[in-house]
Amino acid sequence: MEAADAPGRSPSDLRLAIRGLRRRPPALFGLLCCTVVIIWAVMPGLLSPMDPLEQNLERYLKAPGYVDPVGRTYWLGTDQQGRDILSRVIWGSRISLVVGITTVVVSGLIGVFLGILAGYKGGWIDAVIGRIIDTLFAVPFILLAMSLVAILGPSLQNIILAIALRTWIIYARVVRGEALSLRAQEFVSAAKAMGCGTTRILLLYLLPNVMASTIVVATLNLGRMIIIESSLSFLGLGVPPPTPTWGGMLAEGRVFLDTAWWIAFFPGVVLMFTVLGTNLLGDWLRDILDPRLKRLGD
Repeated sequence: MEAADAPGRSPSDLRLAIRGLRRRPPALFGLLCCTVVIIWAVMPGLLSPMDPLEQNLERYLKAPGYVDPVGRTYWLGTDQQGRDILSRVIWGSRISLVVGITTVVVSGLIGVFLGILAGYKGGWIDAVIGRIIDTLFAVPFILLAMSLVAILGPSLQNIILAIALRTWIIYARVVRGEALSLRAQEFVSAAKAMGCGTTRILLLYLLPNVMASTIVVATLNLGRMIIIESSLSFLGLGVPPPTPTWGGMLAEGRVFLDTAWWIAFFPGVVLMFTVLGTNLLGDWLRDILDPRLKRLGD
């Protein structure tokens, strides 16, 4: 009977996870928000009604729902240069997701590698990596990112580099703690007894066991990366104009809050729901992948 049940364990776990998702409206809402933004970022040219860079001062600060003489409807209004807000919001999702996903991947690779190495080897390697982490934690994140971008110049690559050089420490601390406990496990001792080298143990025995927590941290960190990119764009240190970004639109709209509230309102709402969606999905993934929470639920 046990042998018959064994092959069906993984599909059963997947069905239970999907069933749990359907029973959690917040997670479903988060999935919907993330799906919409991803579709926007993948196909902005098909979904945006107009060119986000097209300027026409005759459409200066038109309210949402404005219809021009040609018959085109500006559902979210226009900005101070007559550009369509909806099209700019859709195209701005590409920059936010590219920065968010790329920084999560780059910082995750660096943090996981250094965290596993520090936790497994210990000694002076752990001490050096630990001091680097403590030093970076002592420097305010936004101040370090602003300094690096100001020195290197505002561009997409420099923003990703500035954010990744600071956020890897989040992964390193989590993975180091897990590696410290895993290195004392019997399967690691058995691998050493069989003559496995350090690289083989790190890749084949420790890395798969820290992937669950890494995925959860990455999901929860994605929303934070999007906010940081928007903050840098808001401060004028993001992707240079006229490329549409949510943070840049917020910066442009703050001057017109009393006369044209829609310039800053709509990108701000989209940014809020995007970050909220990633956090809600991260909470669901944590509940699914964390065995301690599973035991508490049982």
